[in-house]
Amino acid sequence: MSLPVIGFAGMTHLGLNSAVGSAAKGFEVVCFDPSEGLAADLAAGRLPVLEPQLAELRAEHADRLRFTADVRDLARCDVVYVAPDVPTDDRGGSDLGPLTALLDRVDAALGERTVRVVLSQVPPGFTRARVRPGVPLYYQVETLIFGRAIERVMHPERYIVGCEDPATPLPDAYAAYLGAFGCPILPMRYESAELAKISINCCLVASISVANTLGELCERIGADWSEIAPALKLDRRIGPYSYLSPGLGISGGNLERDLATVCRLADAAGTDAGVVRAWIDNSRHRKDWPLAELHRVVLPVIARPRIALWGLTYKEDTHSTKNSPALAFLDAVRPFPVRAFDPAIGPQAEWHPDLTAAADPVDACRGADVLAILTPWAEFRRQSPAAVAEALAGRVVIDPYRVLDPAACRAAGLTHLTLGAPA
Repeated sequence: MSLPVIGFAGMTHLGLNSAVGSAAKGFEVVCFDPSEGLAADLAAGRLPVLEPQLAELRAEHADRLRFTADVRDLARCDVVYVAPDVPTDDRGGSDLGPLTALLDRVDAALGERTVRVVLSQVPPGFTRARVRPGVPLYYQVETLIFGRAIERVMHPERYIVGCEDPATPLPDAYAAYLGAFGCPILPMRYESAELAKISINCCLVASISVANTLGELCERIGADWSEIAPALKLDRRIGPYSYLSPGLGISGGNLERDLATVCRLADAAGTDAGVVRAWIDNSRHRKDWPLAELHRVVLPVIARPRIALWGLTYKEDTHSTKNSPALAFLDAVRPFPVRAFDPAIGPQAEWHPDLTAAADPVDACRGADVLAILTPWAEFRRQSPAAVAEALAGRVVIDPYRVLDPAACRAAGLTHLTLGAPA
């Protein structure tokens, strides 16, 4: 039996990484986006997103990838994923309009027997509302991570598949595609699959909130969270892959969206979501940590400090700044001059009235009174604390993610402030 032809509609982060990963698994893939310019860029190898391995795999498997702005090209596919990113607003609300419009456009171009799969994240009830008799429609939970998207596409832990009737076997072409990845397949009703995605993110938020809450306590009582976390990871009830690193709240948009969705659903159903609202409050509290340290350590000594900033994206290995702690920090320090460096993006004038771009991390530090490292890029971990100390005019490094080695910072005479450890 020949391999099914797979289609992806929507060439944003989710659709593009999923399509390239599918080609790398040996499938012929048709990649549709309504933007002719984007389709042409992708065909030429110009990628709109930054992900490790994405450009290399796209080039290596170019013969199995066809990029098009003509929706009719999807008609030759056996399975078509509709996979645009779903944007969220500042309150975690989803804009489903673009997804619905793309679904309508794709649906009209496909034959009734073609398998349709919604891969974008949607609220419970969305998929069932689109069911038509005789047209195979599924919802599949995506668990991509910015900076690890290709890895997650190529090596999924399991597939969660929302079905109209979970007892009915999946269509042959769809089953063959999923089976090629060698992981468990969990069919369930649409609503269960849609809520499963939200449930996963709620568990992640719970781990993050534990780390942030107890990490802050460590800073006050002389404990060190980096010594505690390994003990928790060895507990089988918690596990080695738990989100146990303190951070600057929840960023990126997807987790915030799911917390907001749970609150809305709970309010409508008359159930309690107090713990979820507490997670949201804790996230907001921890996002202010770099600013609080600046006020605590630097501003009492220097009224108008010059700030060096490493990192602008919300996390490493991505170009996304959605809910970035660095941008929130920039907004709070508007009275002070800032010199910034990020490996993926340059600073933009609208982020800060006195923001300049540096050529490299050490260049950002020259003459600055304080360094804030707000994205844990691997490039920053390779920097020498001694070189940082030589470039800085001041001695303070605000390093929430422990990017620089604490002992090397102390040896260089730096005051190294990090989450989960006493100063």
